Parts: sequence; C-alpha cells; structure tokens
Amino acid sequence: MADREITLNVNNKQITRTISVRLLLSDFLRDTLHLKGTHVGCEHGVCGTCTVLLNGKGTRSCLMFAVQADGCEMTTVEGLGTLTNPHPLQSAFRDHQALQCGFCTSGMLLTAFELLKAKSNPTREEVRDALSGNLCRCTGYESIVDAVLAAAEECSGG
Repeated sequence: MADREITLNVNNKQITRTISVRLLLSDFLRDTLHLKGTHVGCEHGVCGTCTVLLNGKGTRSCLMFAVQADGCEMTTVEGLGTLTNPHPLQSAFRDHQALQCGFCTSGMLLTAFELLKAKSNPTREEVRDALSGNLCRCTGYESIVDAVLAAAEECSGG
C-alpha cells in the first residue's frame, strides 16, 4: 500500500503527515490527529455525524480519503470554540438542551455553522432543511432547531 505526504490546515493549524493513500479522512482526524469530535456513525455518508467543513463546505469525512484533503482548509468541531470561549452555537445547544447523547452534535454544529455563514437570519424551515441530512435519535430535532435560531439571533446582534 502506497504512502503519500499531505499538508492541510486543520482548525487554523498547518498539518503535514505521511499517510496511507487509503486512509479515510474520518480515521485520519480521529486516529492520526486525535480529534475525537468527528464521530463515525454509519460509514456510508448517511447520518452526518462525521461532517467537517472542508474549504467552508460541509463534507462527510467517512466518504473521502485523507489524501483528497491535501491542500485544503478544514474545520472540525474542535475548531469552533473552546470550553472557556464556546461558539454561540455551542452555547445555544447547551442552553436549549439540543444535545442528549451527543453523538450527532458535532455534525449538527458544523452543519448549522455552515448555514449561518451563508444565511445569518434563517427561518425555522431553512434550519430544518439544512439539518435534514443529519440524523438524531434522541432530541426530536425541535430543540436543535431552537438552538440554531437562538444562535443566529445572537450572532446577528438581535
């Protein structure tokens, strides 16, 4: 199996590693970079738990090889905020009980982040549509939608 050196920017840090060309991006993040916030649920791109932002676009990391991200800019959930300075979306998820088991949360947060970058004041329907590719077994989605709308209001100064 061939190895290849890749360089990418992950959460505003330049990373260079030599990896197997067959290493999935999700495994690269979790096992090589130890960024465990990227979860792997279905391994078929259906559930959304492995969502990361690749060059600002929501991407299922279980569906691509890490070498395909060479030269890209990537944001994982670890890049959104910190424990002492959480992103407004993270605070809103906490405040609106938009997480229960937490398994889908990182994918939901990054999908919502992408939405709010594109549309600062989305409607409830637009939030539901944006999150429709992310599965959650626990919350019933209402609290997640409420959290995204609250974060949108906070980010827009409303």
